[in-house]
Amino acid sequence: MTPLIEQAADNPEFPRVIELARLRDTPEYRFDISPSETEAASIARLMDALSVRKMRFAGRLTPVSGGGWQLDGALGATVAQTCVVTLDPVTTRVDQKVRRLYLPNAAPAGADVILSPDEDEEIDPLPDRLDLGLVAVEALALALPDYPRKEGASLAAMGYDEEGETVKPFAALAALRDKLGGGS
Repeated sequence: MTPLIEQAADNPEFPRVIELARLRDTPEYRFDISPSETEAASIARLMDALSVRKMRFAGRLTPVSGGGWQLDGALGATVAQTCVVTLDPVTTRVDQKVRRLYLPNAAPAGADVILSPDEDEEIDPLPDRLDLGLVAVEALALALPDYPRKEGASLAAMGYDEEGETVKPFAALAALRDKLGGGS
């Protein structure tokens, strides 16, 4: 089995790099990666999360005609984030399928690309080295909620309407006082 390189300048949080040239005659390359505790803490900081636990990215790379590679994988992780309303911890379980197609003739980054409904939208240029850890981190970032909310949390309880406009100027202070158990 081709070893993964655990250093990458553009991904210091969770590097797991494979040199695709080493897989030239391989009919399939299976991978199963998880971050160390230190790497998981770095990923959590990158995601502005409280913690990342039980993260695992497993799948396979298979060659496709024309010299490209297809990545099919599954990402799983448990992430604790801060509720945007109450500031309490919110736990999110991510179970995400990940599919990428790396082709030698794909458009370079920054180029205008016109996609038709019949084309695969997950086509990337074929790199010399593929960072599986970076693919996992990107998929995790896309799967997490942008504004995590604790179940039952609403802006109305804090004195705001759903657009974030203040309904009653002192309602948030009254809600805080009641939450802390203080009376008038």
